[in-house]
Order: sequence, then structure tokens, then C-alpha cells
Amino acid sequence: MFVDEVEMRMKAGDGGNGIVAFRHEKFAPRGGPAGGDGGRGGNVVLLPDGRLTTLIDFRYKRNYKAQRGGDGGPNNMTGRDGEDLMLRVPVGTQVYNAESGELLADLTVEGQPFVVVKGGRGGRGNVRFASPTVRAPRFAENGEPGDERGLRLELKLLADVGLIGFPNVGKSTLIARVSAARPKIADYPFTTLVPNLGVVRLDENRSFVMADIPGLIEGAHAGSGLGDRFLRHVERTRLLVHIIEVSGFTGRNPADDFDKVNRELRLYSPELAHLPQIVVLNKTDVSGAAETAERLTPTFESRGFRVFRISAATGDGVQPLIYFLGEELEKLDKVVPTPAERREIVRIAPEKVDIKQWEAKKVADHEFVVEGKGIERAVAMTSLENEEAVRRLQRKLDRLGVSKALKKLGVEDGDTVRIGAIEFDYAADDEVE
Repeated sequence: MFVDEVEMRMKAGDGGNGIVAFRHEKFAPRGGPAGGDGGRGGNVVLLPDGRLTTLIDFRYKRNYKAQRGGDGGPNNMTGRDGEDLMLRVPVGTQVYNAESGELLADLTVEGQPFVVVKGGRGGRGNVRFASPTVRAPRFAENGEPGDERGLRLELKLLADVGLIGFPNVGKSTLIARVSAARPKIADYPFTTLVPNLGVVRLDENRSFVMADIPGLIEGAHAGSGLGDRFLRHVERTRLLVHIIEVSGFTGRNPADDFDKVNRELRLYSPELAHLPQIVVLNKTDVSGAAETAERLTPTFESRGFRVFRISAATGDGVQPLIYFLGEELEKLDKVVPTPAERREIVRIAPEKVDIKQWEAKKVADHEFVVEGKGIERAVAMTSLENEEAVRRLQRKLDRLGVSKALKKLGVEDGDTVRIGAIEFDYAADDEVE
């Protein structure tokens, strides 16, 4: 089954917790703190794999989570790092933020990994908080929560040659003739419902990839027929082969078919209209079709197109077409610059988290929210069961001005304050002067 668009949710591994521990060696009086740090949480990584041609592996499983980091140990031992979750995707997969629609990565280079969500760092053990004034800290940090993000994956096939044209003109027959691809072939429209890829071998050292794009009809750019769902796959090709059937069975005008398909390409993306295009007049084995093809050839040649007359069913004229395509692709490699989207992964700069950037809001009667990635992370990494850790967090919040901001909003004792996933009852007595 061909699947070219999926949505999913990715969760990186949380960092391991730091621990509270002290030295107890016989000859180390007043041994001091010795609690180790937690390990880093695992990342979720997408890895482009040229052997894959569909996103079907993600159709039924939509939630993925990397491994959590291990907790720290005594004697300053650091917890183990969580294993990264490696997910293989087809080359040509584009990664979007499901909420904002922002493009995060364009995976066009095989084997080049992309970290979609990053694991949380390990919490610090109590040895990290020792100072001349606090020699025996009895608190440690929890691990940092791993990133979480909704994603939309879209596949744009990477092919050298794209076969385009109206439904039932012989695209599938041609790709089956020249490659090992075995698409469904029948004499009714819309037989091909998904793109098919085939490798065309010219000799031992030369080959190219051909894509059979499902048939386009008038209005395809706006969703008619199979719609614009598969037009995105044409964008990756370097050369278009426009197949026109000349058997006369459809009752359509071949020249009109050509103009209509090109109009759909142009309306979908002006760049598609400027791709090099070869015209192939197919089904010349049918009675009277050869004469029609001969009559149409000067019409297309006068417009600057190279024309081939073939019968994909019998193979007549196919070999010269294939070798010509190979020669044209070699020329394009030399004179056509590689599109920017195919050069490298498009990366988003790492998000900078500033604990000083926060906002307090009153969301309902007796209910307040403090928002800000830095401050939410600080709360999440605090062990709320440890009184000393809570007091340290309270001092940090007071220094940042959180208590003053809540007072201005009218907070009272007993009101609910939410920071991230943590809710607590406000008490003025908890403020640290």
C-alpha cells in the first residue's frame, strides 16, 4: 500500500533523576555529598532510507517515545543515557510541525539523520549543589522532560523522470516495459491510484529512476479527479515525459489533452511548467494511430518539443526513447543547478530557553497560570517531595518576580497556581523575603 502523508506524535526520553547520597568511607570523616547525575533521555531521530518508497509503517502507529535516561547513583555515578529511537523514512520525506505547519526538515540525503525531538538532560545530583555555605545539600534535581511535538510527514518521491498525462494513456504500460515495476494495468481510467517507481537500466553503469504519476485531468490542481494529491511527486523530477495516446478511442483531441495537463501543472506550481518536457505519442500499434502521430509530430516540434512515437504495449520505438532520456539526464546534471531543497536538510535553529521570559495570567476565579518554557522546566525538574528543593525553587521564583506578579493579579491564599503540568495552592507564607 502506498501512503504519502501521515500525522504522528513524537516524545523524546526524559532525563534521569539526580540522587541524594553521601560518602560513608571509613577513613573519610564528614564525607560530604556524593549523589550522581541522571543520564540524558533518548532523542527521536528520522533516518532517510533509499530502500523505502512509502510511509505505510507509520499508518497504524501514531505515537512514538524514546527511552528515558537512567537515574544517578551513589559515589558520583552518572545514570546511563537513554537510547535514541531511530525511525527510517523514505528519501524525499518532508517533516512539518503539525500545529504550525512549519517545515522542519526536507530529508533528501540518504543516511543523513534528523533529530525531531531532543531528549531531556539528566537532573543534577546533590554533589552539584555543594558550596562553602551549603556543605551537605539534601536535594537533587529531577530529569528534564524530553521534548514532545506533533508532526506531519509528507513524501515527495525522488525520481529523475516523471511520466505525466491523462488517465489511461499508457504510462503504467511504459514503466512496466522498461523497468521491474509491476503496476496495475487495465483499459479503464484511473487504473493507477498511486505513484509507481521503477529503475531503468541503460547498461551496467548507467540507470535512472522513473515515476509513473497517476493520471491528471482538468481541474486536478484544485482537487478534481485524483486531485493535487500526487502533483507534489512531480516537483522532484528533473525531466517530464508527457504521454499522449493517439488511438482515437477516447474521442479527445490529443493536442487539447497536452495543453490541459500543462495548464494544471502551471496552476499547481509555475516551476513545474518550466521543467524540460518530452512528448511521447503512444499506442501507434492501433489501426490509424500511426498516421495520427505522424500528423501531430510537426505540431509539437514547432513548439520546441522533442517527439517520440511509440507503442508501449509492443515495445516499438521504446528503446530510442529510453536512451534519449539517459542522454538528456546527463546533460541536465551538468547544466541545471540542483534545487535548494535537494541540497541538504533544512534545519530549524535550536530554541533558546530563557528562564526570565515568562508571563502570569488569571484564567478563572481563583485560578492562575504562569507560562514560560524556562520557568516550566525549572518547576518540572524540582523534586516537590523534598522540602529543601521546594524552598530553593521558591527563592528562584521570588527572584524572578513571580510572586509579585501574582499579587498584582489578585491572588489570594488557597488559590490554584499552575506552572506547566504542576498545580499547587498559593500561600503567602511560602514567600521568601
